[in-house]
This record gives sequence, structure tokens and C-alpha cells, in this order.
Amino acid sequence: MDRAWFRGWPEGVPRTIDYPKTSVAGLLAKAARDSPEAVATQFYGARLTYREIDAAASRFAGGLRNIGVKAGDRVSLLMPNCPQFVIAFFGVLRAGGIVVQTNPLYTPRELEEMYRDAGVETVITVDIFFKNAAKAKATTGIQRVVVTDIKEYLPGLLAALYPIKKKKDHGKIVIPREPWVHRFQDLLAAEPVAQEPGDLNDVAVLQYTGGTTGTPKGAMLTHRNLVVNAHQAIAWFPGLKPHEEKFLCAIPFFHVYGLTIALLGPITIAAAMIIHPNPREIEPLMKLITKTKPAIFPGVPTMYIAIVNHPNVSRYDLKSIRACISGAAPLPPEVRRKFEAMTGGKLVEGYGLTEASPVTHCNPIFGEYREGIGMPLPDTDAKLVDVETGSRDVGVGESGELAIRGPQVMKGYWNRPEETAKVITRDGWLLTGDVAVMDADGRFKIVDRKKDMIIASGYNVYPREVEDVLFTHPAVKQAAVIGIPDAYRGESVKAFLVLKDGATATDAEIVAFCKERLAPFKVPKKVEFVKELPMTLVGKVLRRALREQEAKKPAA
Repeated sequence: MDRAWFRGWPEGVPRTIDYPKTSVAGLLAKAARDSPEAVATQFYGARLTYREIDAAASRFAGGLRNIGVKAGDRVSLLMPNCPQFVIAFFGVLRAGGIVVQTNPLYTPRELEEMYRDAGVETVITVDIFFKNAAKAKATTGIQRVVVTDIKEYLPGLLAALYPIKKKKDHGKIVIPREPWVHRFQDLLAAEPVAQEPGDLNDVAVLQYTGGTTGTPKGAMLTHRNLVVNAHQAIAWFPGLKPHEEKFLCAIPFFHVYGLTIALLGPITIAAAMIIHPNPREIEPLMKLITKTKPAIFPGVPTMYIAIVNHPNVSRYDLKSIRACISGAAPLPPEVRRKFEAMTGGKLVEGYGLTEASPVTHCNPIFGEYREGIGMPLPDTDAKLVDVETGSRDVGVGESGELAIRGPQVMKGYWNRPEETAKVITRDGWLLTGDVAVMDADGRFKIVDRKKDMIIASGYNVYPREVEDVLFTHPAVKQAAVIGIPDAYRGESVKAFLVLKDGATATDAEIVAFCKERLAPFKVPKKVEFVKELPMTLVGKVLRRALREQEAKKPAA
């Protein structure tokens, strides 16, 4: 697709990029060569330079080799955002391994399923998650577990106080002295090694997806996929100054969005990563912004929603924020407007999916904003195909399944050629499963997931459209919409709402509000007020969980 076709291309953003021919670990090596004394990580005040992180990663790679990790081995990282994650991630790659990104909140059952599928033999974990890793070891091929303690990279006083807090939160943690248990710091005492991949199309990361909608599948993201997408994403921020910028890194590195935007992206320009381990700790995050003054704040809608609704937000100085890309879930327009007014920075909605490393689209950060996901990133093609067969391209203004083609598209699903063939066509188009429309200028807007579409009385209802209206109600803090069985209509719309602190509303008021703004078949027939919505750690609402909860209720 001719890049010139997209009108309103953001000023200062290249339409195509000359990507470096390097591995993912090579990004860190370059930053260390170019800016050895620049701050790489800042964690509760403790700083590590790019020279220190780079050297630690190579020593850690040597330690992994010493305990038996071989080229091509799959290694799970089971930890939140912390300096150890950065060292371990690049250490695994330099040892020739493949990183298996793992949510540390997974239960042993969920870990077992992933570890068996990926063939994981080594786990690197924080001690508070050791118990789950040890349980998973009993029924999988795990041969070794490397354990670290958060306090190892905390500054003096916090390091001294952390064991007290840890015991209060998690109880007594016992790490057994077994041959298969290794200490993180012991591995760092090894001689450094650095193995480059034989081919940049070799797999660097297995990123599991589909766990909230079906059987988890490991997306094979290559070195080229990740290096390309990191540069595509950073290019979308015109005017960034290498070696001088600060990124707030609160979205989890183990999530593909956090991996690319909050870890690999900053490293491409040797930026400082202000690391926070828990994206749900909103007041500590606002304190951190006030103290450290980051300019770039990648996040997810729930984080921005929580900030604009926080009762103490006026106490904090958030004016350092220049630009934010919101990903992983739809961004309500009302939240974007409030956040920009509050901070003076720009907040735009982007779009991506695990299978594309993940970013494919974004609204211009400095330029004309239109509701939706914006336009494809440099070197990324996009089109819409009919939802039913995927074989016919659809035109401007028509809804269709979004298809992507570009150098960031995955190699395929791990050991699942049949599943790969369902989503990547013979000519390289990735079928996203998302329904979208495109305007005459090449701007895209997601209507919703195909699987989330509600069919009420023969009409298609897309939950996002209803949710966007609900978010404009002054009492609504969070909203999620699903389809429920309806003997007459086939399905009808049900809304689950979390109200703002101190706010009140009735279901009749909500329905009346929607009737003024939506076609009759889109108006919720039922409204349920809840204290919280089921979400992933990165803030994506689990509609499937809501549907499962609804199915367990007795019939009316």
C-alpha cells in the first residue's frame, strides 16, 4: 500500500524506516556503547547506567550457561517490573535462549499449561512467586529455578525495610536449598558471554495470547519483529531527544505492549526507564511522576481513568507528561479529554495485538486527532475484509475485519501450524479478529472484536459503541457491555457499571440516558452495578468472565 495515500501523516514521523540489522540484545549493546553513563533504570531511587545493565546481562548469560541453559532453550521470566527483569531478559537472549513472557499472577495450573506447551526448562522468578513455580515444576519439564529478591536492587533504607513489608504481605517465604534452585546474584558472578542469533528471524520471545478467550497460544516474535516494532513505535514520538528522555514504565514488561513500548522502545534512544512494579497503585504512580518528571507515559485506559477520577489528583504535579499512547483496550473519548486538560500533555489511542509485536496503528500525537485508532505505523499496511469469509476487501465506510501486513507480524504460533494458517494468509496478511471501519483519509476506528459482537433482533451491536456512551454519563467510572440470551431478540445488551466514588444512579436513569444517544436495539435492556470489573493485570476487561458469571445465574 502506498504510504502517501494516508492523508494527514504526522509531521516529523518517517513513512518508512531504515531498521538496524541487529538482534534484540544488540539494542542494549548499542545503548551501552553510545551512552554508557546514561541512566537506564531508576527503581525507587536506585539507578543503574546502561553500561552497568549491559555488563550484568552478559554476566547473567554466562551464569545461565553454567547451570545448563542451552541455545534455543525456553526460559520463563516470572516477575514484575524491576531491574532484575531487564537483566534477565537480555541475559536469556545473550545465552541463546528464548524468553517466555509470564504473568507472575498466574496460578500453578496456568503456569503448568504454558510451561508444558512451550517446553520451558528454566524459570527466573522473584521469591514471592517461587511457591507457584515450584508447584508447576512437579508436573512439567522444569529443571531449574533462579530466584531473586526485590530488595537486591532497592536503595539502602528501602532494602532494609522491604523484608518487613514482604513478610506482612506474603508471610514467611522459604527458598529450599536444592540442586535445582539457584540464586540470581550467584549467576551474576559468572564470566560474561554473548551469543548472537544465527538469523534475525530466529525466535526471541514466546508471547502467549488467547488465555482470556480460549487455549493460550505462543506467538513467536522474532528478533527482527521486536527490533522493528520498537523503532516504529519510538518514531511515532517526534522530537524525542536521545539520552535525555524519561519514560514512566509501569505497564508490565511481561505484557507485549509493555515489552515494546516501555522496555525496548526507551532502549533504542538510551532513555531512562522510571520503573514501577504495580500499574494499579495509582497514588504512588502520581507521586512518582511528581518526583521524577517523566515526559512519556505509556499506559492502558484503566490507569488514565483511575488518575482522572482520583480524589487526590490535585495534590500532584503531572505537568511533565508530554505524550502518552494508550493501548491494550479501547480508550474512552471522555477520559482522553479529561486527562489532557489535567496534564497539558497529549493522550492518544493506539492499537496492536500480540501477533504484531504488538503496535500497528496510532493516532498522531501532535496533529489532528480523530476518534479511533488512527493510521498504520511506518511500513505497516492495513485493509478491511468481509467478516464472514475474509476473502473480499471492503470499502471506505464499511465495517470489516482488520487485516495487517508488515515486518512486525509474528512468525506464527508455537507448534500450531493449523492455528497459524487461520490468522496469516498466504500473502502475509494477519487477520486480527477485530471489526473496524476506515474513513476516506485512511484513519481506522475499531468497532469491536468479532467474538464480542452482539446480535440483537438481527442487528449487529458492538459493545464498544455502547460503552463509549456509558462513559459520558457523569456517574460512570467504568463500563463493560456483553450480550445475554434473550428468547425474543436472540441476544440483548447488558451493561455492567462501576460508579464514581460518591456518585449514585439507577438502572432506569442509565437506560434513559442511553435511549437519548443510541438506537433502540443498542440500548442496554439490563444494568448491573458492580464494585469492580474483572480485568487482566494490564487493564483489559474480561468480557468472557462476565459472560461466564452471567451464565451461572439462575434463569429469570
